[in-house]
Amino acid sequence: MIRRTGKYSWKLFFGDCGGGAIAALIALPYGLSMAALMGLPPILGILTSVLTAPVIALMGRNPMLIGGTGSVTVPFIAAAVRSQGIGGAAKVSIVASVLMMAFCVLRLGRHVSKVPHAVVAGFSAGIGGIMVISQLNVIFGVAAPGNGSAISQMVEVLSQLGHARLAPFVLSGLVIGAAAVCGRFAPRIPAPLVGVVLAGAAAAIFRFHEPEVGSLKLELPRFAGFAWNPQDVLQVIPSGLALAFVTAVNLLMTSRVVEHFRGRHLQMKRTDADAELGAYGIANLCAGIFGAPLSVGIPARSLAAVRCGGTTRMSNLLHALFLFLLVKLGSGYLAHIPLAALGGVTAWMGFCLLDWSAWHRLTKMRRIDAAAFLATGVSVLMVNAVAAVLIGCSFYLIQYLRDLALGERAVGELALGNSRLGERTLGDRAVALGSRAQALDVAGAQGQLTRQ
Repeated sequence: MIRRTGKYSWKLFFGDCGGGAIAALIALPYGLSMAALMGLPPILGILTSVLTAPVIALMGRNPMLIGGTGSVTVPFIAAAVRSQGIGGAAKVSIVASVLMMAFCVLRLGRHVSKVPHAVVAGFSAGIGGIMVISQLNVIFGVAAPGNGSAISQMVEVLSQLGHARLAPFVLSGLVIGAAAVCGRFAPRIPAPLVGVVLAGAAAAIFRFHEPEVGSLKLELPRFAGFAWNPQDVLQVIPSGLALAFVTAVNLLMTSRVVEHFRGRHLQMKRTDADAELGAYGIANLCAGIFGAPLSVGIPARSLAAVRCGGTTRMSNLLHALFLFLLVKLGSGYLAHIPLAALGGVTAWMGFCLLDWSAWHRLTKMRRIDAAAFLATGVSVLMVNAVAAVLIGCSFYLIQYLRDLALGERAVGELALGNSRLGERTLGDRAVALGSRAQALDVAGAQGQLTRQ
């Protein structure tokens, strides 16, 4: 991974400020909704980002990988909350954090760096599709879909288009349009932030009465109270192991996607993936003791920070600082930002993650690369991110086994061919020797007749 050298300048600082600000705006509604979906107090979804960002920024290897509460952890933590409350969430989060640190010590993270590039691109496209689909109900102003795959959620939202409202569509469209124009003609300007400002102004001028961010109260909660018992060996530890595995795969794959969009095409060091798991393990331990959900790599925030000028670890720290101030100053203007505007930001980031250049190269790819790309992207939408990566990699595993079998067959055929060649050679030699012996016998007989 390329590491920036030289002094930190005001230009870099202002770029990091723009990236951190828009990442915080995206983090606010997303963190609240994810925590509520888990059955936790919504503010804990924000607390995850605030508590983990300093550790991740200081110890993480990817400077632009911004973490937060993610959907991939919802099933595991929601099950723990249903069975044991916030204490159960703290238990499973602490176990998963310790196991992530164990993955670092055992050097298991480096194996994810071997995932083929086509699978990474397909994973990125699938995550982008999920981000767009997750905001369709906000953009069209219809009821939120239920749980299920992204495809089923999209079908459910599209079935409600008869009840769509114009105001949220206009606000979201204004953000997407402004971000696209700024990204095309002024790439150094924090494009999503410009769109949010325009949408907020439009909502105030035309008096759109749409749901807003609202005011919140951010306070450090007490340590989550819980007690370990023998049953936890059979309940919490398996769930913690599954949560650690899913979080690790999602985290490292997101890190590779962020590096791809930063334009860093040099191979990361093998130790970087291991160190990333260790950093997130320590950071999540700090959040888990309060019952806050685990932090994973969030593509929308990371890509937004990159698109808005963020280049260093400072953007991650500023993202947490702005998020803290955003909640503390929630009674001011920021509390009146329409949720539809933030939905437009997330959707625009999803469009960026779709990686249109990969789609344009699809017909020029090797057949196995194209198949892995499509299968991974579709599987992310239909199943889940971890299964999608396994499905994409299975194409290369099948090819490897096929090449291995063909190689062994070719070696066998070569050995058999050499054997047959040897037999023919020995036969030819025998025939030649026989002919020579026969010739000698004839010559001897002729000589004997001559002497007689």
